[in-house]
Amino acid sequence: MANIKSAIKRTRTNQRKRIQNQKDRTTMRSHIKAVESAVALNDKERAQKAYQSAVKVIDKAIQKGIIHVNNGNRQKTRLAKKLKQA
Repeated sequence: MANIKSAIKRTRTNQRKRIQNQKDRTTMRSHIKAVESAVALNDKERAQKAYQSAVKVIDKAIQKGIIHVNNGNRQKTRLAKKLKQA
């Protein structure tokens, strides 16, 4: 544990940020799974809506720096490819 006051504060800040990032990452993964499950059920309308919301969430995660730009683009491309094949 840090002894310096600013280091203690920084530890608290990092902990709060880590928890928030975990929540955002989990939300992103849930949206991706929603698209994949809709595609598996051949429900094109629901898959399209889920895809749009997933892209929005992925873009937000990229903006916040939770995931790398290339990672987000790869996820979006894979989802679009699955949606197109359905």
